Amino acid sequence: MPTTTEDTARVLGRVPAFSTLANGDLVRVAEVAVPRRFGAGEAIFREGDESDTCYVVRSGHARAIREHPDGRSITLANFGPGDIFGELAMFDSERRSATVETLDPMEAIAILGADMRRLLRLHPDIAVKLVISLGRRLRDTNERLARQSFQTVQSRVAGVLAQLVEAAQAEGAPGRDVVITSTQADLAQLAGSSRESASRFLAVLERAGVITQGRGRLTVHDAAALERYVY
Repeated sequence: MPTTTEDTARVLGRVPAFSTLANGDLVRVAEVAVPRRFGAGEAIFREGDESDTCYVVRSGHARAIREHPDGRSITLANFGPGDIFGELAMFDSERRSATVETLDPMEAIAILGADMRRLLRLHPDIAVKLVISLGRRLRDTNERLARQSFQTVQSRVAGVLAQLVEAAQAEGAPGRDVVITSTQADLAQLAGSSRESASRFLAVLERAGVITQGRGRLTVHDAAALERYVY
């Protein structure tokens, strides 16, 4: 079924960066957007690539990673429906600071930076609203990083798990027994801890009956119990 401009505008309206825009402004952005599809395990762009497009996830999942010359990598963030990534391409053409790859088949809305900048020149009020929204996101990120700097490994890992559960439930997962498709290494990277430390804490959660671990995934049986470990 073809995607209409109105459908795209509705999806954009659920994205924090665009949520303050009026419906007419959302339609203007939707008019310059292009639907894109990616297969599982596909690199949407790589660290060091030219930055010319931002993406909004319509369905599916992706992750941002940074790679070290020795082959190691770290997961910076996960993206699901309604999330935006590569958004700085709307304002400049700096090279990508991370690689983004899909975790499963993904549908996205792509907005070329040149098209967005032309739209912003024609409608400066949209630019003001976007800057305000992105400023809020930056402030939220700073607060999260400040919180994490004072948290223990257990608290950070529990917090990451709670966030992943919340994201899965927003996509329709049940209240209990929520399946999270992340490895121990992924969770450790998102929490800013070593894999060994994260693994020890996950074993504690498993013995307490809060989670069950499997290969490349785990099941959170009691999401509310995670809050006891977050402080």
